[in-house]
Amino acid sequence: SALLEKAYAKHNGSYEALSGGSTTEGFEDFTGGVAESYELKKAPRDLHRIIGKALERGSLLGCSIDITSAFDMEAVTFKKLVKGHAYSVTGLRQVEFRRQQERLIRIRNPWGQVEWTGAWSDGSSEWNTLDSAEKDEMLCKMEDGEFWMSFEEFLRQFSRLEICNLTPDALSQDTTSFWTTATFNGSWRKGSTAGGCRNHPNTFWINPQYKISLLEEDDDPDDDEAACSFLVALMQKDRRRYRRQGQDMHTIGFAVYEIPHEFKGSQSVHLKKDFFLRHSSCARSENFINLREVSARLRLPPGEYLIVPSTFEPSKEADFVLRVFTEKQCETKDMDDGVMFNLEEEQEITESDIDDSFRSMFAQLSGDDMEISVRELRTILNRVVSKHRDLQTDGFSMESCRSMVSLMDKDGSARLGLLEFQIIWNKIRKWLAIFREFDLDRSGCMNSYEMRLALENGGFKLNNKLYQMLIARYADNEIIDFDNFTCCLIRLEAMFRIFQGLDRDGTGTVEINTVEWLFVTMCG
Repeated sequence: SALLEKAYAKHNGSYEALSGGSTTEGFEDFTGGVAESYELKKAPRDLHRIIGKALERGSLLGCSIDITSAFDMEAVTFKKLVKGHAYSVTGLRQVEFRRQQERLIRIRNPWGQVEWTGAWSDGSSEWNTLDSAEKDEMLCKMEDGEFWMSFEEFLRQFSRLEICNLTPDALSQDTTSFWTTATFNGSWRKGSTAGGCRNHPNTFWINPQYKISLLEEDDDPDDDEAACSFLVALMQKDRRRYRRQGQDMHTIGFAVYEIPHEFKGSQSVHLKKDFFLRHSSCARSENFINLREVSARLRLPPGEYLIVPSTFEPSKEADFVLRVFTEKQCETKDMDDGVMFNLEEEQEITESDIDDSFRSMFAQLSGDDMEISVRELRTILNRVVSKHRDLQTDGFSMESCRSMVSLMDKDGSARLGLLEFQIIWNKIRKWLAIFREFDLDRSGCMNSYEMRLALENGGFKLNNKLYQMLIARYADNEIIDFDNFTCCLIRLEAMFRIFQGLDRDGTGTVEINTVEWLFVTMCG
């Protein structure tokens, strides 16, 4: 056990990282299961059914009595129960007692001694009312630490119940029932997927989204409700090892939404801000809390639902794992947008389409050779944007101007002629209109979530990983100015057009040789 403890400490970064936490964290780390906790003073009405099914599935169950001070730790009560002590639940039974059905629960003290002395304890008179065969089957009068008590007494005497639900691969082959499980690994990243909770409607929608389709209702003859039981557990990963850097657990939680009819069956749709403004959640974690894991047992009618995990505040970065345990078969999917671009046909412009004022301006700017170089383009654009007082910009860089020239340069001269300059000029005017439309707070720059909406309006639909990359490259502290926005759009359009040219069969995949690869990466 010492070797195992050393390996566990090394995995978490140090022995110091193991301090604190809870029993359920150990349960989960050594079994891979999902833990849930119940305060028995506020126990759900179907707790007896929950415990019964947990025992059928081979789950680990523990219970304890809360302490009010350090002096209470492992203090023994009048009826021989130990406070602050970890008991295990090992069985559940229903017997006939005084012409009524009595629910009993079997509990074990890991000490192997000090047993309950109240009703249904080893030597109590209640056992004399049972059939002798049933009594012999259930009762063992040894001082083995295991004892029975009534379920009602259990709810009164104990404070907390913890259940660790195991995955099918951790169970023995003779287990008669088990959960159906789905696991998603995700991340919250500042500017792209860390939107905070529902209190932040402008950014909540950018959080990762996962779809779960509940297909079959529970098999429970005692329950007339057509509902599906499932567990949702959200865990933030590797937070213990960050303690040395002064970081602690984030405050996390999740919300569940019913997917409306118009989106049912959708494979690649990341629902946007308007959806969450119009729809309320149908279930959620009980609260947002700074624990390693937040979990909830839920019951909803068969249908399609959306799970949105989040931190409480926006822009909090962390990796997480979301696990869903269902009683029946279900279907799950990461609801991320597919990657696509609505490519408009290139404008067919002839010299006769260009008006005299634009032709005169071009002649003045281009000089005797009637072509505009990268440096000249930069001078022109910076002179133009400086006149727009409503735009925040550091000016166009040589790199962004090279990308513009590369997008339009058909002959490899690295210069723009009259027609090419007219086309790029029209694109910049179009992108300026989009930028102003989605600069919702009229700040002259864009937040990262405003940029996501602007890119979609410009015809680009990207997934979360691509947005993370774009924000990291083109944003400064989650803020994007006009020149970076323009440079991003130019780069995206150029790469999509190159791919479209290489994908001659329209299959969505391309095969390229070394020369083509170098051309795309170095000149694209």
